[in-house]
Amino acid sequence: MVVRNKKDSPTPETGVALDTELLAHYETLARDCARIDPQLYRKFNVKRGLRNEDGSGVLVGLTRVGSVHGYVVSENEIVPVEGQQFFRGIDVQELVYGCQKEKRPGFEETAYLLLFGRLPSREELAEWNRVLDAKRALPYPLLEKIIREPSRDIMNSLARSVLAAYSDDETPDAVSIPAVLRQSIELVARFSAMAAYAYQAKMHYYHGESLFVRNPMPGKSTAENFLMMLREDAAYTPLEAELLDLCLILHAEHGGGNNSAFTTHVVTSAATDTYSAIAAATLSLKGPRHGGANLRVMHQMDEIKDALADWSDEDAIADYLRKILHREAGDGSGLIYGLGHAVYTLSDPRAQLLKEKACELAESKDRMDEFRLYEAIARLGPQVFNENREKTHELCANVDFYSGFVYDMLNIPMDLYTPLFAISRVVGWCAHRLEELVNGGPIVRPAFKAVGGTQGVYIPLAARN
Repeated sequence: MVVRNKKDSPTPETGVALDTELLAHYETLARDCARIDPQLYRKFNVKRGLRNEDGSGVLVGLTRVGSVHGYVVSENEIVPVEGQQFFRGIDVQELVYGCQKEKRPGFEETAYLLLFGRLPSREELAEWNRVLDAKRALPYPLLEKIIREPSRDIMNSLARSVLAAYSDDETPDAVSIPAVLRQSIELVARFSAMAAYAYQAKMHYYHGESLFVRNPMPGKSTAENFLMMLREDAAYTPLEAELLDLCLILHAEHGGGNNSAFTTHVVTSAATDTYSAIAAATLSLKGPRHGGANLRVMHQMDEIKDALADWSDEDAIADYLRKILHREAGDGSGLIYGLGHAVYTLSDPRAQLLKEKACELAESKDRMDEFRLYEAIARLGPQVFNENREKTHELCANVDFYSGFVYDMLNIPMDLYTPLFAISRVVGWCAHRLEELVNGGPIVRPAFKAVGGTQGVYIPLAARN
């Protein structure tokens, strides 16, 4: 219903309709005025994507939260090395193996480490788990808003839920460290419920499925609660919970330079509130070049599986990968998704850890033929990519290569692949926001060089054609 205050107010239909032809005209104008000569980027030494010419990242900040290591620079040359990932200086592989050896979940401990800078004692971890348990359930107004206002995209729903949480906070704009810590802890605890409820609401309103809302249970890990809230029968196996917990650990942080963490620094530097900063990071992660990459892998893998009569025929696999690279198959991008990374060269430590447990789950699910296909593509893809190239490139399977397969074996819908990433990465975002606030840096304001407009001289309206 449209409410008008005056009888002569214009109706929504007044004016020229934005039809296809007019929109095409506007598109031509917009493209023409936006286009920049690619040679100008080199002329002015512009670091596009904040990347140096050798592909390494431009140094724009310092962080103690996390780091990634995939190459060393020797005599102005990048030398590939085995990949490593560190949380507060601790090798993530050691963290994962430690939790697995003691047969306990590790994501909550990882969150403590990233937010507070050290591993918790046994008593501190128990207390931290009680704090998270007390904050997991959503306030009723927020729960009602998620259920009543579903979105077709769960990442959009997550961002809206974060912004809606602003209204539930008595001091939402506070940027003191105690206030931001409280807000961060609540968001870390609640993200899994926000995602689960958003998915249930979408499936109910857009697909007519039954709506069930289950509260988080104290004493359960984030991974266990998510599986319990997602599934109608609330059932899951210990191996399923262990593997999802591993995914959450591996995705919790990846250095300050990744797109969403950098977004957190940029938005936080403007002195805005926690909810705006985390919502911005969430929508950065939504992008298929960032958190949505595992969906591209899954779509491409579905195509490969359909195209190959024999998944064990490595010659056929290599031939199909060549077709993808030559834009004769796939989505026309010429990319084998899941191979290659901005930092990792010889190996992605997250992919290696995930592959080990994925094999175990594949055996229990009778999907080893599919797992071996993934292994073959990870091995053959770099070989095919480097065929007939004067300069070869080190390529490895990245974490997105296996994560979608893992989620599929866990019967997690594709709609939730990227939200699961967000459930984990919100920890890193909050740690980076706190770091930005504690160190009180200036507002992030890089330079863009103006390279001229299309006219340059103002012409009075009466004199224009």
